[in-house]
Amino acid sequence: MIDTDQTTLEKLLETLETRQATIAVIGLGYVGLPLAKGLAHRGFSVFGIEENEDKVRLIGEGRDYIDPHLTDLPELLERLKPTTDFSVVGSSQVVIVCVPTPLTKNLEPDISYVEKVSKAIGAHIQPGTLVILESTTYPGTTDEVVRPAVESGGRVKNVGKDYFLAFSPERVDPGNPHYNTYNTTKVLGGATPACSQAARAVYEALLEDPELVRTASCTRAAEMEKLFENIFRSVNIALVNELAILCRSMGLDVWEIIDLASSKPYGFMPFYPGPGIGGHCIPLDPFYLAWKAREYDFRTRFIELAGELNALMPRHVVELASEALAHKGLSGASVLIVGAAYKPNISDSRESPAIRIAELLGKRGARLSLYDPLAQELRLRDGQTLLTISQIGDKTFDLVVLLTVHDGMNLEELCRCGDKVVDTRGVTRGLDLPGDILVLGTG
Repeated sequence: MIDTDQTTLEKLLETLETRQATIAVIGLGYVGLPLAKGLAHRGFSVFGIEENEDKVRLIGEGRDYIDPHLTDLPELLERLKPTTDFSVVGSSQVVIVCVPTPLTKNLEPDISYVEKVSKAIGAHIQPGTLVILESTTYPGTTDEVVRPAVESGGRVKNVGKDYFLAFSPERVDPGNPHYNTYNTTKVLGGATPACSQAARAVYEALLEDPELVRTASCTRAAEMEKLFENIFRSVNIALVNELAILCRSMGLDVWEIIDLASSKPYGFMPFYPGPGIGGHCIPLDPFYLAWKAREYDFRTRFIELAGELNALMPRHVVELASEALAHKGLSGASVLIVGAAYKPNISDSRESPAIRIAELLGKRGARLSLYDPLAQELRLRDGQTLLTISQIGDKTFDLVVLLTVHDGMNLEELCRCGDKVVDTRGVTRGLDLPGDILVLGTG
């Protein structure tokens, strides 16, 4: 005889296999919207739950505010329904949470969005529903925060029996031409084996190849894995940033050193220096683990030091700018910041090093202009907003600071419009360009 919870699981698996399941994606940002679109492309009926009414309206009009170049939204609106109404959770067999997990001013995890949404799910969830958290967070969040919040509604009580719960870290790399929603390996960890089986069925239906789905032993392992991915990058970027500062002092070229080291066919992976780190993940995620580690009377000194080193880079860039303008000083100087986005070929300026660099330059009295053909503005932490100028034309600046250079940008034009140029990405190296150019990490 088949027990009740196995019957519940089999029913859910059948609705996923036949695409009869309705899936609710909560939070239509850089993670949620591509995921909701991907599931709709795979034939599922999808509710996109978003509290921002403007975003709901734009999606309803078929406009993709994450990547305006994509034109697939209108054809998906038959299956993808944007809404601000949380009650649609009650008619969904799968609920995937993709809400923000920022840091507080004290660099501690702010999981208020996760907790709020989990309680809302608990108020509407039906037995047999699968809940998946994709928001990056510290190990233990799914079991310690999401589970009790969902069960507080009284509609479900026994995880793995009358409902299912899992964590699957988002893996989104905006602007990456090779990896996307359909071909990037997905990791998941369920609260029970049945939960893992249910979550696996969702991602096997989404991805091109079922072999791209990897199952962790538990939710905490999947949560830790996500943090390790980003901490790995943070630590290595910090190492090469520190090396760049040292190479400049020693009269060496860090870019040459990296190129030479990259000739080793084993045991080395190149990372590159820059003006600082940006995006939601790398600047924030290490602090999630550092905070959780204190619960175990452990300090992640190596990880925290990497974060501190990366946070110093905007100040180093401003010192390079001051050095470049030593003949006249930064006060009153006209400075063009090139690149509001935190990485090339996207419009996303979340946690961009351009924010801190603009603030520091402004405090030194510089008159700032911003150029980025993809990002329309840069919002500083004091509420000030720098709007991008539409074109360079024949404008002349005392200094041009190259922070993020998108494909198609005319480097010769950018360098020509500045009496001095600070290149923080090494993009001018080896090129015959006009202007007096100072490259980060070179002597």
